[in-house]
Amino acid sequence: MILSVSRRTDIPAFYSKWFFRRLEEGCVLVRNPMNHRQVSSIALSPSTVDCIVFWTKDPSAMLDRLDNLSGYHYYFLITVNAYGKNIERNLPDAQRIVGAFRTLSGRIGPKRTVWRYDPIIITDSMDIEYHCRHFGELASLLDGYTERCIISFFDEYQKTRRNMRGIGVVEPDDELMTELAARLSEIACRHGIRMYSCCENIDPARTGVEHGSCIDAGLISEITGKQLSAGKDKNQRDTCRCAESVDIGAYNSCGSGCRYCYANYSDETVRSNMQKHDPDSPMLVGNIEPGDRITQRDMRSLFRPCGSQVSIDDLYRSE
Repeated sequence: MILSVSRRTDIPAFYSKWFFRRLEEGCVLVRNPMNHRQVSSIALSPSTVDCIVFWTKDPSAMLDRLDNLSGYHYYFLITVNAYGKNIERNLPDAQRIVGAFRTLSGRIGPKRTVWRYDPIIITDSMDIEYHCRHFGELASLLDGYTERCIISFFDEYQKTRRNMRGIGVVEPDDELMTELAARLSEIACRHGIRMYSCCENIDPARTGVEHGSCIDAGLISEITGKQLSAGKDKNQRDTCRCAESVDIGAYNSCGSGCRYCYANYSDETVRSNMQKHDPDSPMLVGNIEPGDRITQRDMRSLFRPCGSQVSIDDLYRSE
Protein backbone atom coordinates (compact mmCIF):
# COMPACT_ATOMS: atom_id res chain seq x y z
CA MET A 1 0.00 0.00 0.00
CA ILE A 2 0.90 3.65 -0.34
CA LEU A 3 0.62 5.49 2.99
CA SER A 4 -0.62 9.09 2.85
CA VAL A 5 0.65 11.15 5.81
CA SER A 6 -1.63 13.10 5.34
CA ARG A 7 -4.12 14.95 3.17
CA ARG A 8 -6.22 15.63 6.27
CA THR A 9 -3.65 17.27 8.54
CA ASP A 10 0.02 18.16 8.81
CA ILE A 11 1.43 15.14 10.65
CA PRO A 12 5.12 16.00 10.02
CA ALA A 13 4.73 19.49 11.54
CA PHE A 14 2.49 18.70 14.52
CA TYR A 15 2.46 14.97 15.17
CA SER A 16 5.83 13.56 14.16
CA LYS A 17 6.47 12.07 17.62
CA TRP A 18 3.19 10.18 17.38
CA PHE A 19 3.96 9.03 13.84
CA PHE A 20 7.36 7.60 14.72
CA ARG A 21 5.81 5.85 17.71
CA ARG A 22 3.31 4.26 15.32
CA LEU A 23 6.17 3.01 13.12
CA GLU A 24 7.90 1.54 16.17
CA GLU A 25 4.76 -0.33 17.20
CA GLY A 26 3.96 -1.31 13.61
CA CYS A 27 0.29 -0.36 13.63
CA VAL A 28 -2.05 2.64 13.51
CA LEU A 29 -5.77 3.01 14.14
CA VAL A 30 -7.73 5.36 11.87
CA ARG A 31 -11.31 6.52 12.39
CA ASN A 32 -13.57 6.60 9.38
CA PRO A 33 -14.35 10.33 8.98
CA MET A 34 -17.87 9.44 7.85
CA ASN A 35 -18.55 6.91 10.64
CA HIS A 36 -17.05 7.73 14.02
CA ARG A 37 -17.43 4.23 15.46
CA GLN A 38 -15.76 2.51 12.50
CA VAL A 39 -12.03 2.17 13.13
CA SER A 40 -9.45 0.57 10.84
CA SER A 41 -6.31 -1.11 12.09
CA ILE A 42 -3.50 -0.67 9.58
CA ALA A 43 -0.17 -2.50 9.67
CA LEU A 44 2.87 -0.27 9.10
CA SER A 45 5.72 -2.73 8.55
CA PRO A 46 8.17 -2.04 5.69
CA SER A 47 6.91 -5.20 3.99
CA THR A 48 3.38 -3.75 3.95
CA VAL A 49 4.13 -0.09 3.15
CA ASP A 50 5.36 0.38 -0.42
CA CYS A 51 5.92 4.11 -0.02
CA ILE A 52 5.09 6.88 2.44
CA VAL A 53 3.96 10.22 1.01
CA PHE A 54 4.35 13.05 3.54
CA TRP A 55 2.28 16.24 3.12
CA THR A 56 3.53 19.23 5.09
CA LYS A 57 4.03 22.97 5.23
CA ASP A 58 7.02 22.65 7.56
CA PRO A 59 9.24 19.53 7.66
CA SER A 60 11.49 20.92 10.44
CA ALA A 61 10.31 18.46 13.11
CA MET A 62 11.25 15.49 10.91
CA LEU A 63 14.83 16.49 10.15
CA ASP A 64 16.47 14.91 13.19
CA ARG A 65 14.61 11.61 12.86
CA LEU A 66 15.02 10.67 9.20
CA ASP A 67 17.08 7.65 10.26
CA ASN A 68 13.89 6.26 11.78
CA LEU A 69 12.55 5.94 8.24
CA SER A 70 15.30 3.55 7.15
CA GLY A 71 13.67 0.51 5.59
CA TYR A 72 10.87 2.61 4.11
CA HIS A 73 10.57 4.32 0.74
CA TYR A 74 9.18 7.85 1.02
CA TYR A 75 9.01 11.36 -0.38
CA PHE A 76 7.76 14.74 0.82
CA LEU A 77 5.20 17.12 -0.63
CA ILE A 78 6.08 20.51 0.85
CA THR A 79 3.73 23.45 0.38
CA VAL A 80 5.46 26.82 0.12
CA ASN A 81 3.19 29.69 -0.87
CA ALA A 82 3.39 33.47 -1.08
CA TYR A 83 0.77 34.45 1.49
CA GLY A 84 0.88 36.35 4.74
CA LYS A 85 -0.56 35.74 8.19
CA ASN A 86 -3.99 36.92 7.05
CA ILE A 87 -4.32 33.68 5.06
CA GLU A 88 -1.76 31.20 6.45
CA ARG A 89 -2.32 32.33 10.01
CA ASN A 90 -0.01 30.14 12.10
CA LEU A 91 2.79 29.20 9.74
CA PRO A 92 6.42 29.94 10.61
CA ASP A 93 8.39 32.53 8.69
CA ALA A 94 8.85 31.55 5.04
CA GLN A 95 12.63 31.68 5.42
CA ARG A 96 12.46 28.93 8.05
CA ILE A 97 10.29 26.74 5.85
CA VAL A 98 12.55 27.23 2.84
CA GLY A 99 15.58 26.50 5.03
CA ALA A 100 14.01 23.26 6.26
CA PHE A 101 13.09 22.36 2.66
CA ARG A 102 16.69 22.84 1.55
CA THR A 103 18.09 20.91 4.51
CA LEU A 104 15.72 18.02 3.85
CA SER A 105 16.56 18.01 0.15
CA GLY A 106 20.26 17.95 0.98
CA ARG A 107 19.72 14.76 2.98
CA ILE A 108 17.27 12.80 0.81
CA GLY A 109 17.72 14.40 -2.63
CA PRO A 110 15.66 16.79 -4.78
CA LYS A 111 13.64 13.99 -6.37
CA ARG A 112 12.05 13.22 -3.01
CA THR A 113 11.31 16.83 -2.05
CA VAL A 114 8.39 18.02 -4.18
CA TRP A 115 7.26 21.64 -4.02
CA ARG A 116 3.54 22.43 -3.94
CA TYR A 117 2.56 26.01 -4.80
CA ASP A 118 -1.02 25.42 -3.89
CA PRO A 119 -3.65 26.74 -3.89
CA ILE A 120 -3.20 29.77 -6.10
CA ILE A 121 -5.55 32.44 -4.79
CA ILE A 122 -6.42 35.36 -7.06
CA THR A 123 -7.55 38.70 -5.64
CA ASP A 124 -7.28 42.28 -6.84
CA SER A 125 -3.95 42.62 -5.02
CA MET A 126 -2.72 39.04 -5.52
CA ASP A 127 -2.94 39.12 -9.29
CA ILE A 128 -0.82 37.53 -12.02
CA GLU A 129 2.12 39.87 -11.42
CA TYR A 130 2.03 39.21 -7.67
CA HIS A 131 2.22 35.44 -8.16
CA CYS A 132 4.90 35.63 -10.84
CA ARG A 133 7.07 37.83 -8.64
CA HIS A 134 6.76 35.74 -5.48
CA PHE A 135 6.87 32.41 -7.30
CA GLY A 136 10.08 33.55 -8.97
CA GLU A 137 11.64 34.42 -5.62
CA LEU A 138 10.75 31.01 -4.20
CA ALA A 139 11.89 29.17 -7.33
CA SER A 140 15.25 30.91 -7.06
CA LEU A 141 15.62 29.80 -3.43
CA LEU A 142 14.63 26.22 -4.30
CA ASP A 143 16.79 25.97 -7.42
CA GLY A 144 18.65 22.66 -7.18
CA TYR A 145 16.60 21.51 -4.18
CA THR A 146 13.58 20.15 -6.04
CA GLU A 147 12.84 18.72 -9.47
CA ARG A 148 9.11 19.38 -9.67
CA CYS A 149 6.42 21.81 -8.60
CA ILE A 150 2.69 21.08 -8.43
CA ILE A 151 0.18 23.92 -8.78
CA SER A 152 -3.57 24.21 -8.46
CA PHE A 153 -6.04 27.06 -8.24
CA PHE A 154 -8.23 27.72 -5.22
CA ASP A 155 -11.61 25.97 -5.27
CA GLU A 156 -14.23 27.38 -2.96
CA TYR A 157 -15.82 24.56 -0.99
CA GLN A 158 -18.82 25.13 1.22
CA LYS A 159 -16.61 24.42 4.24
CA THR A 160 -14.05 27.08 3.26
CA ARG A 161 -16.45 29.83 2.20
CA ARG A 162 -16.88 31.19 5.74
CA ASN A 163 -13.14 31.08 6.51
CA MET A 164 -12.28 32.97 3.32
CA ARG A 165 -14.70 35.85 3.90
CA GLY A 166 -13.04 39.21 3.53
CA ILE A 167 -10.18 37.94 1.35
CA GLY A 168 -11.85 39.14 -1.86
CA VAL A 169 -11.21 36.01 -3.90
CA VAL A 170 -11.66 36.41 -7.65
CA GLU A 171 -12.62 33.27 -9.57
CA PRO A 172 -10.14 33.03 -12.47
CA ASP A 173 -11.40 32.22 -15.94
CA ASP A 174 -9.66 29.77 -18.28
CA GLU A 175 -7.62 32.47 -20.02
CA LEU A 176 -6.26 33.85 -16.75
CA MET A 177 -5.35 30.38 -15.50
CA THR A 178 -3.68 29.55 -18.79
CA GLU A 179 -1.67 32.77 -18.84
CA LEU A 180 -0.52 32.45 -15.23
CA ALA A 181 0.30 28.76 -15.56
CA ALA A 182 2.38 29.44 -18.66
CA ARG A 183 4.33 32.24 -16.99
CA LEU A 184 4.96 30.19 -13.84
CA SER A 185 6.10 27.26 -15.96
CA GLU A 186 8.57 29.51 -17.80
CA ILE A 187 9.98 30.74 -14.48
CA ALA A 188 10.23 27.19 -13.11
CA CYS A 189 11.99 25.98 -16.24
CA ARG A 190 14.75 28.57 -15.75
CA HIS A 191 15.41 26.98 -12.37
CA GLY A 192 15.38 23.38 -13.56
CA ILE A 193 11.92 22.65 -12.12
CA ARG A 194 9.23 20.78 -14.06
CA MET A 195 5.67 22.00 -13.57
CA TYR A 196 2.63 19.82 -12.96
CA SER A 197 -1.01 20.67 -12.29
CA CYS A 198 -3.29 19.10 -9.70
CA CYS A 199 -6.96 18.62 -10.64
CA GLU A 200 -6.80 21.35 -13.29
CA ASN A 201 -7.85 21.28 -16.93
CA ILE A 202 -4.78 23.22 -18.05
CA ASP A 203 -3.56 22.58 -21.59
CA PRO A 204 0.06 21.35 -21.45
CA ALA A 205 0.65 22.45 -25.05
CA ARG A 206 -0.23 26.08 -24.22
CA THR A 207 1.35 26.28 -20.77
CA GLY A 208 4.16 23.75 -20.48
CA VAL A 209 2.41 22.47 -17.33
CA GLU A 210 1.87 18.72 -17.40
CA HIS A 211 -1.11 16.97 -15.85
CA GLY A 212 0.22 15.54 -12.61
CA SER A 213 -0.62 13.92 -9.32
CA CYS A 214 0.56 14.41 -5.77
CA ILE A 215 0.59 10.69 -4.99
CA ASP A 216 2.39 9.79 -8.18
CA ALA A 217 2.76 6.14 -9.19
CA GLY A 218 5.48 7.04 -11.69
CA LEU A 219 7.53 8.95 -9.14
CA ILE A 220 7.19 6.11 -6.63
CA SER A 221 8.49 3.68 -9.24
CA GLU A 222 11.46 5.99 -9.86
CA ILE A 223 12.21 6.25 -6.14
CA THR A 224 11.84 2.56 -5.38
CA GLY A 225 13.21 1.13 -8.61
CA LYS A 226 10.17 -1.17 -8.70
CA GLN A 227 7.18 -1.32 -10.98
CA LEU A 228 3.99 -0.21 -9.29
CA SER A 229 0.50 -1.41 -10.14
CA ALA A 230 -1.80 1.09 -8.46
CA GLY A 231 -5.25 2.17 -9.55
CA LYS A 232 -6.62 5.69 -9.46
CA ASP A 233 -7.79 6.76 -6.00
CA LYS A 234 -11.57 6.50 -6.25
CA ASN A 235 -12.04 8.45 -3.01
CA GLN A 236 -10.79 11.66 -4.64
CA ARG A 237 -12.35 13.96 -7.19
CA ASP A 238 -12.87 12.69 -10.73
CA THR A 239 -10.16 15.06 -11.97
CA CYS A 240 -7.64 13.82 -9.37
CA ARG A 241 -4.98 11.58 -10.87
CA CYS A 242 -3.48 10.35 -7.59
CA ALA A 243 -2.78 6.67 -7.11
CA GLU A 244 -4.76 4.79 -4.49
CA SER A 245 -3.49 5.24 -0.94
CA VAL A 246 -4.41 4.85 2.71
CA ASP A 247 -4.60 8.09 4.69
CA ILE A 248 -3.94 8.00 8.43
CA GLY A 249 -4.85 11.60 9.29
CA ALA A 250 -7.91 13.22 10.85
CA TYR A 251 -9.87 16.28 9.77
CA ASN A 252 -9.92 19.39 11.95
CA SER A 253 -6.60 18.65 13.60
CA CYS A 254 -4.03 20.85 11.82
CA GLY A 255 -2.56 23.79 13.73
CA SER A 256 -1.45 25.78 10.67
CA GLY A 257 -4.75 27.65 10.52
CA CYS A 258 -4.75 28.21 6.75
CA ARG A 259 -8.01 29.86 5.83
CA TYR A 260 -8.26 28.10 2.46
CA CYS A 261 -7.94 24.57 3.90
CA TYR A 262 -10.82 22.18 3.17
CA ALA A 263 -9.63 19.80 5.93
CA ASN A 264 -10.02 22.40 8.72
CA TYR A 265 -13.39 24.10 8.92
CA SER A 266 -13.79 24.82 12.64
CA ASP A 267 -11.13 26.50 14.76
CA GLU A 268 -12.90 25.39 17.92
CA THR A 269 -12.90 21.75 16.79
CA VAL A 270 -9.24 22.00 15.81
CA ARG A 271 -8.31 23.25 19.28
CA SER A 272 -10.37 20.51 20.91
CA ASN A 273 -8.88 17.77 18.75
CA MET A 274 -5.31 18.95 19.30
CA GLN A 275 -5.93 18.88 23.05
CA LYS A 276 -7.19 15.30 22.74
CA HIS A 277 -4.03 14.18 20.98
CA ASP A 278 -1.88 11.69 22.90
CA PRO A 279 1.49 10.76 21.33
CA ASP A 280 1.16 7.29 22.84
CA SER A 281 -2.35 6.64 21.51
CA PRO A 282 -2.74 4.29 18.54
CA MET A 283 -4.93 6.92 16.83
CA LEU A 284 -4.20 10.54 16.03
CA VAL A 285 -7.06 12.19 17.92
CA GLY A 286 -8.20 10.71 21.22
CA ASN A 287 -8.16 7.00 21.88
CA ILE A 288 -10.29 3.90 21.57
CA GLU A 289 -13.81 4.49 22.92
CA PRO A 290 -16.56 2.15 24.11
CA GLY A 291 -18.62 1.09 21.12
CA ASP A 292 -15.76 1.37 18.59
CA ARG A 293 -15.68 -1.38 15.97
CA ILE A 294 -12.08 -2.12 15.05
CA THR A 295 -11.45 -3.90 11.75
CA GLN A 296 -8.07 -5.12 10.54
CA ARG A 297 -7.64 -3.84 7.00
CA ASP A 298 -6.18 -6.30 4.55
CA MET A 299 -3.27 -4.36 3.10
CA ARG A 300 -1.30 -5.57 0.09
CA SER A 301 1.81 -4.52 -1.74
CA LEU A 302 1.22 -2.71 -5.02
CA PHE A 303 4.61 -3.62 -6.46
CA ARG A 304 4.48 -5.79 -9.54
CA PRO A 305 7.03 -8.61 -9.74
CA CYS A 306 7.35 -8.35 -13.50
CA GLY A 307 5.80 -6.81 -16.59
CA SER A 308 5.82 -3.43 -18.25
CA GLN A 309 5.42 -0.21 -16.33
CA VAL A 310 1.88 1.13 -16.08
CA SER A 311 1.77 4.90 -16.43
CA ILE A 312 -0.56 7.15 -14.46
CA ASP A 313 -2.12 8.22 -17.80
CA ASP A 314 -3.04 4.60 -18.54
CA LEU A 315 -4.51 4.23 -15.04
CA TYR A 316 -6.47 7.48 -15.42
CA ARG A 317 -7.89 6.49 -18.78
CA SER A 318 -8.91 3.08 -17.51
CA GLU A 319 -11.37 4.49 -14.99
